[in-house]
Amino acid sequence: MNETIRYAAAGGVATLTLDRPRARNALNLALAEAITAACRRAVAEAARLVVIRAAGPVFCAGADLKERQGMTDDQVRARRVKGFAAYHAIEGLPMPAIAVVEGPAVGSGCEIAGACDFIIATPAASFRTPEALWGTVGATQRLPRVLGKRLAKDLMFTGRTLSAEEALAHGLVTRLVAPEALEAALAEVTAIIGKAPPGALRMAKRCIEEGLDRDPRGALATELLAIEESLAAAEWQQAMAGFGRGP
Repeated sequence: MNETIRYAAAGGVATLTLDRPRARNALNLALAEAITAACRRAVAEAARLVVIRAAGPVFCAGADLKERQGMTDDQVRARRVKGFAAYHAIEGLPMPAIAVVEGPAVGSGCEIAGACDFIIATPAASFRTPEALWGTVGATQRLPRVLGKRLAKDLMFTGRTLSAEEALAHGLVTRLVAPEALEAALAEVTAIIGKAPPGALRMAKRCIEEGLDRDPRGALATELLAIEESLAAAEWQQAMAGFGRGP
């Protein structure tokens, strides 16, 4: 994927690895476009799960500021739009998406990880959004929805680092795993998701995402519609058939 991302697919799991370790996986135009393309490929190949991780000790150091040197305002604007498109491509994946964060996630790194459905991290992970201190604006929308606006403002206004432990306590990270146990934990999660009915997972994801944007009555209507789709698809019959059977 144009030497900025590695794409691998096995057993229904599409793994997207940010692959600019010498640049600390900083987001440039090529990487933004590669993320969008990789997400489209995962959808086209009907992956059951997408895992996003990074090569090297840093998940993503933020925007590639070296790339911006000498850019015109229009060029910077176009690059930012490509970044937003990459985040949206991750967030819009119909199947579950997991971020695996083993090091610092700064600015765009927080956006990439935050666009996934949940984050598995090691203690070396950290999260920081110093855009305002750099004289720009970014990462102002996803984190407040997870962390709450006060903590998001603290991070944005001061540039302080949120440790993996703090991120777990505040719900940004859902699982904190020791480095030596990471691959086994990830394999367990991917195996469970891989065996689940893919249609039901996609509908559950859609109901959660759409339901949060609606009032309780509208959210319930979303779930009822999904139940009707589930009945029509008959995935539930195959799943139920396995219950109650002996080993």
